[in-house]
Amino acid sequence: MTRQAQISVGLLWRGRPGEPPPPREQNRLRAIFEGFEAQGARTVALPFYEEAASELRRQICDVDAVLTWVDPIVAGRDRSVLDAMLRDASESGVYVSAHPDVILKMGTKEVLVRTRGTGWGSDSYALQSAQAALDELPARLRKGPRVLKQNRGSGGNGVWKVELAGDATVAAQLPVGVHHAARGGRAEHTTLGAFVARCAEYFAAFSGSGILIDQPYLPRVAEGMTRAYMAGDRVAGFGHQFVTALAPLPPEAEETPAPPARVYFGPDQAEFQTLRSRLESGWLAELMQICRVKKEELPAIWDADFLLDGRGAPDAQTYVLCEVNVSGVFPIPDESIPALVDWTLTRVASGRRP
Repeated sequence: MTRQAQISVGLLWRGRPGEPPPPREQNRLRAIFEGFEAQGARTVALPFYEEAASELRRQICDVDAVLTWVDPIVAGRDRSVLDAMLRDASESGVYVSAHPDVILKMGTKEVLVRTRGTGWGSDSYALQSAQAALDELPARLRKGPRVLKQNRGSGGNGVWKVELAGDATVAAQLPVGVHHAARGGRAEHTTLGAFVARCAEYFAAFSGSGILIDQPYLPRVAEGMTRAYMAGDRVAGFGHQFVTALAPLPPEAEETPAPPARVYFGPDQAEFQTLRSRLESGWLAELMQICRVKKEELPAIWDADFLLDGRGAPDAQTYVLCEVNVSGVFPIPDESIPALVDWTLTRVASGRRP
């Protein structure tokens, strides 16, 4: 019997109570199911919802590996129930990707603060409370626009561009322009105090441990974002998308237009080899050291998003990290699936687990 034939892999995503898994041909993870099965592994569909947690816990214990695609917050529900199950499964010997502890180490926006001194870092800070935001933001806003991000989130929710629109002697009264990065976000004018009050939900998230990450606005955002897909410690593919969320609005536009579709590439695509070289020759090792993540703990699929920096020459490929995604990385390039499969089967066969 081959190594792979002895391995069972569960693919887990957030489902809906009472709904069965979609037919295989309609499942968005179809190609990943097929990638594992092509290597002789048995696959199990694991739609997750809190109401079926007990049954899902049993199913997870019956597989050798479980890979998860669940965002931090969806429709007001977080991952607390799921993460407890995944930690228990890992303790019992199941390979879990991404492990909840690894997500907390490298998959939150706070990684921007911890890596601000690196070659891909930026002048980023953590705002621990509404009062801290009022105390610290005015001086930074006077130097230029900022981007504020809730520490855990997806889809542009809780990501704001903030810039001064005037001056005032009291921080809360500073006039500011704000623009939400979520689909359909509008540019608005308000005061810093009113805006910070709207951010109360971000500070209250995760039992009051939520924070806001404060990063400089990068004016080359309209040139697009490059996403490097990683399978463990290997660059497994790239994506490129022209970002509309925080770019200047087109004339007469009242809200952010929908972005064009992301285009996907394999790891050898010529125009991304500078970024690949920097990741593989030092940036990844530095990230692992800063986040205290061992090689074998790296997720089977994760990504790092980069924007071009405006500090260098206009056409220079100077990259700045704007996010690391670990919780629910999808869609992914087809070319990355063999590397994802190989990383998972190797981790299981070696007996290593997060």
